[in-house]
Amino acid sequence: MTDPTTLYLLRHAEVATAYHRVFGGRIDMDLSPRGHEQAAALAGYFHSRPWDALYTSPMRRVRQTLAPLAQVRTQAAAPVVLPGLREVDFGDWTGLCWEEVRTRFGVSPFQWLSLLEQSGIPNAEDAATFRARVEPCVRQILAAHPGQGVAVACHGGTIRMILSILLELPLAKTAGFEIDYASLTVVAHAPAKTELQLLNFTPWRDLP
Repeated sequence: MTDPTTLYLLRHAEVATAYHRVFGGRIDMDLSPRGHEQAAALAGYFHSRPWDALYTSPMRRVRQTLAPLAQVRTQAAAPVVLPGLREVDFGDWTGLCWEEVRTRFGVSPFQWLSLLEQSGIPNAEDAATFRARVEPCVRQILAAHPGQGVAVACHGGTIRMILSILLELPLAKTAGFEIDYASLTVVAHAPAKTELQLLNFTPWRDLP
């Protein structure tokens, strides 16, 4: 029996305060001071937990999240940057807070995943377009690392799309999964079975 490939899906840490409850998407923002603390806690958790490869989104908030990890895993292979792992483009919602979306567009921002599936966000990537750039990244990683452990550092929306692909769920169904800042979600994938082993683990939760 083929050993599964284990994907360690890491969401970036908390972003700068100006972007809280904002549809940031393609905006290349920095982490907040709290986000840097979360990133350090995440690095501490992974200090003695090896993986075989690391793939990452090119966006700044992800690179800043990984910086403390590079300091504690000095012998690890350099991360492989995959542009397809960047966050979804929210089109006309980009830079708007949740209340502004409700006022300007007359929809609930909580329905953003369903609206992506329905091409309901003006000038945004719809779910099919989003999947078309994320799925080749997922297939590339799985093909390159059979039976290995691979970290994938990216974004909340991207992690939801990866789960949608591997668990064969509609994207909107992943609204039932919480994906916090600086969280870890673990999926084991084999040809005959995909198993969600850990969801939304946050090593920083006990920070003051």
